Amino acid sequence: MIIGRVIGRAVSTRKDEKLLGTKLLLVEEVDPRGAGSGDMAVVADHLGAGPGDVVLVAQGSAARFTAQTKEQPVDALVVGIVDMIRFDGRSTFTSADGFGSNGKGPQP
Repeated sequence: MIIGRVIGRAVSTRKDEKLLGTKLLLVEEVDPRGAGSGDMAVVADHLGAGPGDVVLVAQGSAARFTAQTKEQPVDALVVGIVDMIRFDGRSTFTSADGFGSNGKGPQP
């Protein structure tokens, strides 16, 4: 799994019929302090994540192990919306305050 920040949405009116009704998000990988890696992916979402949310993303065959994605051509899936990250003994992210709530990281 990776930690990512939702930075946008992908809209595709023509797609595999098994993806109909699946929301597609653009997610940038971030480190535990919130710094973006520049690596982005289109990620399927059934949890309701939105712009700015920090999410957990399963990739590869693990993305097809849920009831919603079992028969879908999905290789990246939001499997959690993050409430808090603790790293190196400190809280580096909370959903209420974002990254840098301790004054040491970038804000979303």
